[in-house]
Amino acid sequence: MIEQLRFADSGEAADLAAFLGRLVHYDRAAAVRLQAGGGALGVFGRPPSFEVLAIRTVRLAVPVGTPLDVTVSAGELLESVDEASAEATVPGPVTGPPWTGVLPPRGGWRQVPGLPGPEAIAAAVAASVAEFRARDEALPAQHRTRSERDRIGREIWSRTLGDTELPLRVAHAAQSLGFLRPVRASVPAPASAAAPDPVALLASGSWLRLRTPYGSVATRRPGATGGLGAFQVRPV
Repeated sequence: MIEQLRFADSGEAADLAAFLGRLVHYDRAAAVRLQAGGGALGVFGRPPSFEVLAIRTVRLAVPVGTPLDVTVSAGELLESVDEASAEATVPGPVTGPPWTGVLPPRGGWRQVPGLPGPEAIAAAVAASVAEFRARDEALPAQHRTRSERDRIGREIWSRTLGDTELPLRVAHAAQSLGFLRPVRASVPAPASAAAPDPVALLASGSWLRLRTPYGSVATRRPGATGGLGAFQVRPV
């Protein structure tokens, strides 16, 4: 088993630490599934309440000869990240929650039209957050319960974004995890004949995925079953 990871640079280590820190902020007992192959490490996490799967891909300085696939504590991995040396120690495995066995498919992704631009996405999320707060504050004291707040949240975050079937909660999760932000000049573009859109909606089988230069957020279509597999680890 691979015990030490060497990242491409300190920026990759810092971005991974920031991602792990946000997951731990939402759930101190958070677990992440790690998959490494070749020159990239895929880190999968599930922040509670968003009902999505977050994926952060990190470039490695040294290609992995032996594939790595293990579920570990997000907090322990965060503590092991050394940004100065751009290294991290893989913690011991933990018993993963059920979601760790349900990852998006390996291939077959196609871009779906209708997604608004990054600024419009951010505006939609901000408007939805403001609406939730306003409706929550307007609730009579006797109705200000967890179940009523959850009902309002489900109504708002289940709405779709632009001319797509992507739930707003996916964009909310992407923003909360730091995936929707200006692109650094040092972030490499995927190797392809034509540069992809910086923020795009992809679909494969029963899955939808919001891809950004800093990570992806995936969700299952409502009522979808089957079509599961291992997510391909490659640079974002």
